[in-house]
Amino acid sequence: MSISKSNSSNRRRPGAVSIRDVASRAGVSIATVSRAVNRIPTVDPELARRVWQAIDEVGYLPNTQARALVSGRSRTLGLIVSEITNPFFPELIQEFENLAVEQGYEVFVGSTSYDPARTESLIRRMLQRNVDGVAVMTFGIEEEIVQKLVEREFPLVFVDAGPALPNIRLLKVDYGEGIRQGVQHLAAMGHRSIAFISGPLRLRSAVARRDAFLKSMAELGLTAPAEHMVEGNHSMEGGIAAMEQLAALSPLPTAVMCSNDMTAIGALHALYRTTHTVPEEISVVGFDDIHLAQFMLPPLTTVQMSCKDLAAAAVEALRAGIERDHPQAAKTEWRIPTRLVVRRSSGFPAGSLPALVHGAKAARK
Repeated sequence: MSISKSNSSNRRRPGAVSIRDVASRAGVSIATVSRAVNRIPTVDPELARRVWQAIDEVGYLPNTQARALVSGRSRTLGLIVSEITNPFFPELIQEFENLAVEQGYEVFVGSTSYDPARTESLIRRMLQRNVDGVAVMTFGIEEEIVQKLVEREFPLVFVDAGPALPNIRLLKVDYGEGIRQGVQHLAAMGHRSIAFISGPLRLRSAVARRDAFLKSMAELGLTAPAEHMVEGNHSMEGGIAAMEQLAALSPLPTAVMCSNDMTAIGALHALYRTTHTVPEEISVVGFDDIHLAQFMLPPLTTVQMSCKDLAAAAVEALRAGIERDHPQAAKTEWRIPTRLVVRRSSGFPAGSLPALVHGAKAARK
């Protein structure tokens, strides 16, 4: 049966439209409409398509609260992030929401701002909303708060680390490979004096990135003196302060890797206020590959941790814990790949032969 698209001006008021109107429009039973709206997997795909087309044409608004009472599920996923001011997290939220909506879920989002009290309040509100599962994408959350979530025995997804309990799934970011590529990239260009600005070391992810850096240096027979290892806080301001500390050293390290892109952007800003040029005197490498990274001056070389990959894994991991017939229901870990993206903030160290040749060529142009 074909369904002709009606003009939007002919739609009835949403409040006056009932499930019977949808059934009549789609040429199916009310029971079929109900099953399609609740996304029961046994509904024939063609019938489901007709139902959703009819819903759009007549302007029907399914009652999500009623659906939750019938199905026992709210079709809502919770998403907890650290902060909204870091561009990485709005990008992650957008990707997560796009993918969740495609699968018939709504999304309840909250930001912790690294505040334990705010995190507890956020979790409490999510429980009150009867979310079907929560993705905790904070890259570091206090153990006692984790326990509050675990005690509820509903599907949870954590980044990097979480309790080894049923219905807990982990997204394991491959920090080692991405940072190894960054260190090898710098070493291949001739850098031997490479500094590192970490995130706050109370976070597991920050420790993992720092340890990956030290291991990668050791694999090449390189070491980083204590003064080249500076703790930041994953913000631009922290990057500025850390880079000012490194810029005061004599001699200046020829390159610096940063634990995230916001730190690297702060480092670029700090260097802009000095006489040191990037990458001619010092190379800068970030981590995350936020959208802004490619528009920096110079464009930032960074390790990409794809928001799309992370969001896709989080949505699938939650669905695996929620939907009994999900094909990956038994899976407990999702690997998140990383890779180096080379731009113009990294180059040959000053005084090296390639740098001198490159400089001579530039002078002749």
